[in-house]
Amino acid sequence: MDKKIIVNMQEEKEPLGDLFGIFFEDLNHAADGGLYAEMVQNRSFEFDPMDNKEYHSLYGWEKVKRGNAEVILSIDTLEPYSEKNPHYLVIDVTKPGKGAGVLNLGYNSGFAVKEGEVYLFSCYAKSMSGKPEEFRVALEGKDGCEYAGLILQGGTAGWEKQEGRLVSSKTDTSARLVLTMPQKGRLALDFVSLFPEDTFMGRRNGMRKDIALKLKDMKPKFMRFPGGCLVHDGSLNPEDRNSMYRWKNTIGPVEERPARRNSWGYNQSLGLGFFEYFQFCEDIGAKPLPVLPGGYDPHHQRIVPLNELQPWIQDALDLIEFANGTPESEWGGIRARMGHEAPFGLEYIGIGNEEVGDAFFERYPFFHRAVREKYPEIKIIGTAGPFSAGSEYEKGWKCAKEYGSDLVDEHYYHTPEWFLANHHRYDNFRAQDPKVFLGEYASWGNTWYNALAEASFMLGLERNAKAVGLACYAPMLANVDYVNWKPDMLWFDNHRIYGSPDYYVQKLFMNHQGSRRLEIYTEGLEAPGIEEEPICGGIRLQGYHSEVIFRDVVLENSKTGEKVSFGDYHLKKEEASVWLADTEWKDYTISCRAEELDGFQGFQIFFGWQDEDNNYSWTVGGWQNYDLLLSRRIRGLCSDLTQSLIRVSKGQEYSLKLQVSGRMVRAWVDGRLCAETEDKPVVTEPLYYGASRDEADQTVILKMVNMQEQGVSAHIIMKGMCGSRVQGTVYTMQADLAAENDFAKPERVAPQEEVFYKENESFMYEFPKFSLTVFRLKEI
Repeated sequence: MDKKIIVNMQEEKEPLGDLFGIFFEDLNHAADGGLYAEMVQNRSFEFDPMDNKEYHSLYGWEKVKRGNAEVILSIDTLEPYSEKNPHYLVIDVTKPGKGAGVLNLGYNSGFAVKEGEVYLFSCYAKSMSGKPEEFRVALEGKDGCEYAGLILQGGTAGWEKQEGRLVSSKTDTSARLVLTMPQKGRLALDFVSLFPEDTFMGRRNGMRKDIALKLKDMKPKFMRFPGGCLVHDGSLNPEDRNSMYRWKNTIGPVEERPARRNSWGYNQSLGLGFFEYFQFCEDIGAKPLPVLPGGYDPHHQRIVPLNELQPWIQDALDLIEFANGTPESEWGGIRARMGHEAPFGLEYIGIGNEEVGDAFFERYPFFHRAVREKYPEIKIIGTAGPFSAGSEYEKGWKCAKEYGSDLVDEHYYHTPEWFLANHHRYDNFRAQDPKVFLGEYASWGNTWYNALAEASFMLGLERNAKAVGLACYAPMLANVDYVNWKPDMLWFDNHRIYGSPDYYVQKLFMNHQGSRRLEIYTEGLEAPGIEEEPICGGIRLQGYHSEVIFRDVVLENSKTGEKVSFGDYHLKKEEASVWLADTEWKDYTISCRAEELDGFQGFQIFFGWQDEDNNYSWTVGGWQNYDLLLSRRIRGLCSDLTQSLIRVSKGQEYSLKLQVSGRMVRAWVDGRLCAETEDKPVVTEPLYYGASRDEADQTVILKMVNMQEQGVSAHIIMKGMCGSRVQGTVYTMQADLAAENDFAKPERVAPQEEVFYKENESFMYEFPKFSLTVFRLKEI
């Protein structure tokens, strides 16, 4: 049968709205040492062991002694420039020699400077000796060769801001910023800063240009900020160094923004705060989508009492006023005085991030009602937790439906196979319910296979625009020398950047989203029927970082009643697991009693075991002894199929029962059904496809993903076309499935662009194996 793809040009469907955007969280040094263009690390001497056990006030700094110079470096807090950042450096030169002072190491290999480019230096300085103290600022190579220098002076009247321009005479990616005194004396320094003059849009306190341009080139519809787990992980007191991310700490002069422990294990300067975020969104044409904490830290069970919740609610209302209020309003006036008189046009606000537990859902309605009452035009986003299914996921959706959230924030990270198996995940979501905001998702890896599987899934998001409102891949940025999490969309060091294959897929979908979906269907391209393989294989028991006892372990055939008893097993922490049996049964039950004697993550039962990298597991305990998970591992990569909450207590015995029937899995604890899931089989469809119209230029956009090992030829019919010919551009991405980009070959996997022209409304086209194809066409 002839394979046909029919695009009904006259049948417009749902608007696609703000469907595809980007996600920002300061992990992997995405801000400091990344998008935020500040080149000095630890500029205000506020690094602390609370941020990272290796940190101290002079982290990133080294003493400089030239000739026979002698110098003492110390950190003081007496009469600081800023009470919110009280530490500052005192340089005590007791013997000047040929120069004595300090140097900063920057990020990665050092300061990346280019010949002929200008770098803007600033600091606060004061003399501690009773007389003016001269000091020299220089950019130098690691060998001491000077590329640029200037002379400044610290006065005796207290703290004074000193500024100057440095023009580098060389290109070097390992330079140092060196501050020395040529004379004997004592000088205090704080907020030592160096920015390239050529920031994105030329803004002071601005963004690194190459990273910003990569993001602007995507043409995202929105940008989610500031996370991510750092939104809600921390102390409830906004004055604490380890507080939750509180937006009011991130605006105003950078010197008055308090140093913060970043929950990803480093210091966060907050130089890229909410004002810079709103301004950056405006600069790249993305709508801002801020997320605020809801008075609850699920990581450490810190909970704001309900009678103390009002300041948190007021923070949300004040943020909206900061973004949208007139200059005459309190917070709109603060925005105007910061240099942006016009409102930023905020449309969305999220409350909470990956929340689990009743405490959040008890507090969410207070935020929701307050925002809805004062700002009915703002779209409010709830949360459905960090998993794609399970009790907390369902609790999030129930809460959103009950209170009328506009969107629900779903997060999940899975194997590429999960994304292929769940291509139709949103087909049955209802248009009248809150819309899905897929606020974090990615498959594990940055190969072409990962990106292609994600592209197939994104076509499912487009097809279900009635139910899916927003989606953004995460995480977005990673400095290659400071990795907390992978995969990531864009990888960089101090002078280079490259996009992963996932970046180019996301860019194609954003550049060619279209404004309204068109009807598209196929003939002769039906998905093949497959026989679903049951979950068979080995069975193992394991203590999950814990010493445990399994008692009365029994494997039973659910159809025949045949039983195999294994007795008891005492597993110490150093013992990985115990092998029970290998079964080919399609329907079976594993039952036992289990007790955690020592440790912190409970127990695991493995089933469907093929090898270490390919198996299923039931975890009872998990993270903080708080999770019950049913998971699948493929090629060493994990998909958590469903999650619910459980508290495993040491010394308490639990009755466990796991039932496998075909591809359905159910789990009971103490007689209560706690988890139920189906591991959907991977069905590779002949083609994944979508069509839309961009009403701005009346172009028609077609997207096709071929996940097969051979090319697919199809007859494309532009049904109801007004013109007699089509012309435009076709973009193709194709590579070996294992291919990745890197600094050596940053576009190993990237779109190829060709002019496209056909004489009539139908044409044959062959979609290459393992490819993504995007047409952008006009009728003529």
